[in-house]
Amino acid sequence: MIIRLQTAEDHLQLVAIWLDAVRATHHFLSEEEIQSFLPLVRDVCLTALEVWVVEDTPGEPLGFMGLDGAKVEALFVAPAHHGRGIGRALLAHAEALKGRLTVDVNEQNPEAVAFYKRCGFTQTGRSDLDGMGKPFPLIHMAQVP
Repeated sequence: MIIRLQTAEDHLQLVAIWLDAVRATHHFLSEEEIQSFLPLVRDVCLTALEVWVVEDTPGEPLGFMGLDGAKVEALFVAPAHHGRGIGRALLAHAEALKGRLTVDVNEQNPEAVAFYKRCGFTQTGRSDLDGMGKPFPLIHMAQVP
């Protein structure tokens, strides 16, 4: 497994991974809502964040993570590769680079909340609205020292 910074050539593949992963895990979002988030992910998140890509074969991303300092702003793995340690590997890579990490997780995505708990995160707070002011509650989490 190789973890590397994204390149411009990765962009379309990462957008596709995001779409597939969100459709597979964010059951609380309608397709219309997913499409409304797409420009933000495509045009802002994948360009403004420090994005790390994981792959087994060069040029074929399996997942990615977007960091803003020590905060995990995005972590998505292609659904066909869920449960294979890719998310854990990305988090371990980020922790080695940044130290103790934080993350905001959609409360309505209990699988993600459980994943972060298994990876050593604990709840530090909660917000009724997401970062865009939409009614998607967030669980604020941080790695336990």
